[in-house]
Amino acid sequence: MTSDEQALRDASAVEVAVADTSAQRALFSYLTAEVAEEYLAIMRLFTSTLLADLSAAEVAVQLTDRGLSLDQDVVESRCQQLVVWGNLVRSVRETRVPTVAAYHRSRSRYQVSKLGGRLHREAEEILRAVDGAREVARELLARIVESLNQILLQVGNVNRSIDSEALAGAVTGVFNDHQMFTESVTDFYAYLAGVLTRYDLAGEEYAQFKGLLLDYVDLISADVNRNAPEILERLLVLLKLIDRVLDNLPVMPALGGEVLAVERLPGRAQSDWEQLAHWYGAGHARSGPDQLRAAARQALGQLITNARRMLTASGTGLSRRADLLKLASWFHAADSETAHRLYDAAFGCYPTRHLLIGPEEPDAWVGPGTSWWDSPPVDVPVSLRERGDRAARGRSSRVPDPGAETQRLLELARRQSEAGRAAATELVAAGSLHRSRLSRAARELLLHKLSGLFANVSIKREIVEQPDVDLGLVLRAIPTPGTATVVTGDDGTVTIDDVTLIALPLGVVSDGSGLAATA
Repeated sequence: MTSDEQALRDASAVEVAVADTSAQRALFSYLTAEVAEEYLAIMRLFTSTLLADLSAAEVAVQLTDRGLSLDQDVVESRCQQLVVWGNLVRSVRETRVPTVAAYHRSRSRYQVSKLGGRLHREAEEILRAVDGAREVARELLARIVESLNQILLQVGNVNRSIDSEALAGAVTGVFNDHQMFTESVTDFYAYLAGVLTRYDLAGEEYAQFKGLLLDYVDLISADVNRNAPEILERLLVLLKLIDRVLDNLPVMPALGGEVLAVERLPGRAQSDWEQLAHWYGAGHARSGPDQLRAAARQALGQLITNARRMLTASGTGLSRRADLLKLASWFHAADSETAHRLYDAAFGCYPTRHLLIGPEEPDAWVGPGTSWWDSPPVDVPVSLRERGDRAARGRSSRVPDPGAETQRLLELARRQSEAGRAAATELVAAGSLHRSRLSRAARELLLHKLSGLFANVSIKREIVEQPDVDLGLVLRAIPTPGTATVVTGDDGTVTIDDVTLIALPLGVVSDGSGLAATA
């Protein structure tokens, strides 16, 4: 077979699987139809007895007896739609009637299909289920151990004859008990998860749930820890004898052909036993008992979290349900005007006034007329936002050592002073600053002192000197109209028009002609 032919065959298989799945999904349609109650009532009639064979007229009469009156034509339409969905099939029973009119009324008879009956039984079980804790069938673990012992007793001795019926009963019992146990324990922990997520769990309800959780989870964990290793030990031995088990299981002759697709009971294939052994810890994946222990730890941890929430001093651990019910009673007894005032007071829905009381606004454009909807949000502390508590959390911070802080500030001042003197030394070394190239620090020092020099030169129109005793620097500015002082650096050029700048060491004075002389 070529690769193209194999690809076509695989595509065809996928299409067939999709088609089969869509047909099975159609079985659920009557549960969500607009007249679902009528469809449910009809399906109850067909599944209430074994192999019910009814016509539309008989269905209409029985529905009337049960309090649901439907016209015969409507019932016929509903049954035909159930046939389309696959929940019902047409009956092949011969019809014997006295008249032609009776024949027309009873010529269409219906029976429930295999999958339709199974689906409806599951749906009825879900509809009857209560929204509470389901009892876990933990006693089934011990019965699984007994059934495995019976199987090993049958197949363990090669010289002993095997009772096929007893072997088949034990195999079916093992898988049925395991399925019922896993379903019940899954429902139980799903119920726990749903209750533990409730924030209003408190008071007597919390106490009852705590007792249920602590006692029941302990019982489940004890049974699992005691029986799971025994089950795994027997399954590992049984996997070595699995061929002897499968060869001695009885098979119905009519279901042994290759034409009909047969849905075998669990335990009739080696893969079923391998999956069962993996669930109890034979494989490398996480076993079922490990998952149950993890679920128990998670449930107990959440229970402790709820207890801590209720015992916290902030008060937010109390049930909000009681507060909301009390508020609802006030609304119920209030008139319209009082209800509006109560709503504003309870939920803080006052007019949008921005009073500018509090910390400094980060945005200068926010004014008294800015609505809270448009202004930046206010930063609420975590303690107040999550716990409703303004009390300070955590321990007090350590008092910093003033000696170390003083040494740090002195060191910082010393470095700044050395940097300033180095910049002043660079200016003195340059002398006439025209066409000089300065570092960034020297240029910043020059620009810092220019403002005072410019003011004096523009007013006096004569030579001005600005001494700096700390840096040992004298900066002299000589008015020279039409001449500029240009200072360059790595990050740009500074041009000072109509002034000539000279940097001199402290102790040099002017001789009146703009030249320098040592004092």
